[in-house]
Amino acid sequence: MRKLIALLSLSLLFNCGNSNDSLVVKGQIKGLKKGTIYLKKATDSTLVTLDSVTVHGETPFELKSYIDEPQIHFLYLDKNDAKEDRISFFADKGVSEIQTTLKNFAYDAEIKGSKQQDILNDYLVMMSKFNNKSLELIKENFDALRVNDTILATEKEMAFNSLKRRKYLYTTNFALNHKNSEVAPYLALTELYDANIKLLDTINNALNKAVKTSLYGKNLQQFIDRIKTEE
Repeated sequence: MRKLIALLSLSLLFNCGNSNDSLVVKGQIKGLKKGTIYLKKATDSTLVTLDSVTVHGETPFELKSYIDEPQIHFLYLDKNDAKEDRISFFADKGVSEIQTTLKNFAYDAEIKGSKQQDILNDYLVMMSKFNNKSLELIKENFDALRVNDTILATEKEMAFNSLKRRKYLYTTNFALNHKNSEVAPYLALTELYDANIKLLDTINNALNKAVKTSLYGKNLQQFIDRIKTEE
């Protein structure tokens, strides 16, 4: 009996320890009839499947994985056709909830969970405005070229480049305002990789120690070092 109690106690401790380092992804896909949902993350430029589940209908799903620090994860939907839909989200220990639709799997996604995802959501709201304006200027430039209006085309191209610079500056300021979050180096790597090295340096130098030693913090430092070596 004492041995059994000891084993049960160890099992309880082990499970509790794991729960502190676990990611749980819960969600639902409206309009889904049948499909397989995969939870993945990038490891050394390779996507690794962490968990998967086959869902019938709009039944809520749940996926689990070990996670040791905040990192972008991906939710893939395989509907047994040629197209795979994907949602990216900033995962951390605890529960992340994703609600979306089959028709607009990525676009309709509502994501709640980590504090990093909340910050990223705020950034993406503004980015959608920048992106919509960019598409508008691209179309206007194309229309001007189509009718050989080079003056208008040049004007739209200049407006597009100006908008791009504003987007870089907004991203830099957003990262600096969230220098204590892993979102800051992540945005530097994904949104400012082709920007002036000074912007990357500014963000990198502002990061606190914890963020500097995070996955994206170390990746940002390596990226900057590589750029400076190549120059």
